[in-house]
Amino acid sequence: MTRLQKIKSFLSGFTMLIFAIILMLVPQDSYPIIILVISLGLIFYGLKILIYYFTMARYMVGGKNTLIKGVIILDFGFLAGSLTDVPAIYILMYLIIIHAFSGLVDILRVYESHKYGARSWKLQLIHGIVNIALAVICIIFIRNANTAVYIYCLGLIYSAIIRMITAFRKTTLIFIQ
Repeated sequence: MTRLQKIKSFLSGFTMLIFAIILMLVPQDSYPIIILVISLGLIFYGLKILIYYFTMARYMVGGKNTLIKGVIILDFGFLAGSLTDVPAIYILMYLIIIHAFSGLVDILRVYESHKYGARSWKLQLIHGIVNIALAVICIIFIRNANTAVYIYCLGLIYSAIIRMITAFRKTTLIFIQ
């Protein structure tokens, strides 16, 4: 990472941390804001993937997979935006699926990295375990209305801390002559 990217990563992590703390202080008013953030995040990410498809990926092998991924993520963004009037249990189920899937993928990546002898697998293993733990906590406290706010904020705080830690990590540079 360049210095500018490290500064940008640290500042975005710090902003996420402040945002999560503010949301945790007023959980009864945070539910619509969280739905808006999740919805807009998925919509913008889906649009980014679709723009990438239309500019480059349609000429590549497996480009249709990029199109399908972009459309599905965009649809999930619109679905999340339409969940403002539904009970919090549906958002909790949404968070359970996201955290469980993300944790499983992280743990499988750690297994593959460890198998090939990579050194930096411990932080990713911790990230996967925390994601699965958040999914289990969502399942345990699924009846509480403020659980969605707290779980989302805990995930946001954890992601912010990881982002700030990776901003200070040394990056490996490979030089091939």
